[in-house]
This record gives sequence, C-alpha cells and structure tokens, in this order.
Amino acid sequence: MNRRVATWIAAATLAAFGLGCRGGGTISTKTTVAPSEKPIIKDATREELLDKYNLYAQNIKTVTATVALKPTAGSKYSGVIEEYHEVKAFLLAARPENIRMIGQAPVIGTTVFDMASDGETFRVSVPSKNKFLVGQVAGEFNSSKPIENLRPQHLLAALLWPEIRKEELVLFEEFNDETARFYVLTVLRGGYRAEILRKIWFDRADLQVSRLQTFAPKGLLVSDVRYSDWQLVDPAQAGTPVTGAVTTFAHSIRIDRPHDDYRLDLQVTKIVLNSDIPADRFKLEQPAGSELEHVTEAEGNKQP
Repeated sequence: MNRRVATWIAAATLAAFGLGCRGGGTISTKTTVAPSEKPIIKDATREELLDKYNLYAQNIKTVTATVALKPTAGSKYSGVIEEYHEVKAFLLAARPENIRMIGQAPVIGTTVFDMASDGETFRVSVPSKNKFLVGQVAGEFNSSKPIENLRPQHLLAALLWPEIRKEELVLFEEFNDETARFYVLTVLRGGYRAEILRKIWFDRADLQVSRLQTFAPKGLLVSDVRYSDWQLVDPAQAGTPVTGAVTTFAHSIRIDRPHDDYRLDLQVTKIVLNSDIPADRFKLEQPAGSELEHVTEAEGNKQP
C-alpha cells in the first residue's frame, strides 16, 4: 500500500510540474532558433582589437567625401530640440589636424556654410548672415544657440581616429544587451589618478568599430560617435592605396556632442581615401565685405 501511495504521489508531482501546477505556476517553453537566424558572434583578443584599430588609424591619412548632413540642436535635457534642413556637404580631412567642410542647400546649391580648422584656429563663413567667425580650437564655448557650437574639428576626430600608443593603459571587457554583443577597449590617461580618455566599441557580429566615445578630464563625455553601414572602399579611387585590413569605411556616422548640445548625422554618398589634397584647399579666407567676429572663450561671446 505504501509503495502504491508513493508511486501515485510521484506521478501526481510530475504531472503538476508538466501542467504548470494549474495554480498559477509557470509553464516552461523552449523555442528552437534556426541556424540562419542565430546572431553571429565573433571572438577576438585584446591584442587583435588593438591591432585592428591602430591599423585603421595609421593607414587612413586623408579623407575626401561627399555626405548628406543633418544637424540637430538641443536635447530633451536642455528642453529644446530643433532639427535643421539636410544639406549636401563636401569634406576634406588630412592628418594631423586639417579639415574643411562646405555645406550647400539642396537643389539650388548655394553655400550655407564654409568652415575650416588647422588644429589651432577654426574659421567659419556664413554667407546668409554675411559673417566670418574666427576662434581658437582649444577654447571652450557654450553658445545659447547650440548649433553655433558646431566646430570643424569635431568632425576631424570622428573621421581620422587617434592611434593608441603603446604606453597607454588599455582595459578590455565584454558588454551584452538584448540586441547585440560588444567588446570594449577603454583607454586611460594619467598615472596614479587615471581617468577615462576613450572608449572603443567593437560589434561582435563583424568586429567593426560601432562606437567611439571621448572623455575630457573629470569623466566628461565630450563626444559620442556611432558608426554603421560599413562598406568596401574602391581601392582604384585612392591616391595611395590603403593596406592590410583597412578596406571599409562607415557610410553612416552619428556625432553626438552632449556638452555642446548638438548632433550631426552623416550619410556618406562618395568617399576617396588617401588622395593627395593640396594644402591651399584647407585655407579659408574671409569673404570680401563680410563682418569679422572673434569667438571668445567666455560663453561663446563674439566680439567684432
């Protein structure tokens, strides 16, 4: 009799688990994912990712590109979000610190802005306002109009990455969320009181850089750039062919400048790497008859 009772209890227990106990218990289900639908997860070591990043940084010397550029000023934190019309922009960038960008209105092709930087001084021409702005790259500005914080050197760092030096301390970690998995290299500055200088995110689906964050002292996030739509670059268009693994370029780039309170979305439509760019193409002279304004560091004030 005891054996029959024990057998009955065991059977009832198994049935209860199988049916979710009918009293509010959960029912376990298993879903089989087809092999073709499983996300690709690639593995890499810290040294492999360092080499991949530095190969790209070392080999890309110049960039000549045509892009669709859409700026957005403000954020939900500042309480103001203002979207501007998309413009067609022509970009020239060359190491170490030269960049020039000319924006034109769609269809009619008139120049909306022309800006340049040599690493020390930036110059911005705004024909519609007949203004010519000049300021120091190292200065900190905080205009009440976020779009006026846009500087050409902000794009330079997004296009031409700085190399990671051997003496720099680099941490290595994994990061997973519901949509993707990443490797993250964190570059530190300083010695005993080390601070974050840069975070480099690699998407483990293809091991391409998907995000590049740059930090100022005291942990301030000054730039957050996201990269996607990596495409092959036609080597026949390059003046000096790139070598090694550098054969692709991100055709979708989003630049967030949280403390400058603006965002830039770039869609690359044409790209040429490592072509010879004459130095005079980076020179931006003040247009005749325009009003010269010196942008000072004190809260972005402009002084005639």
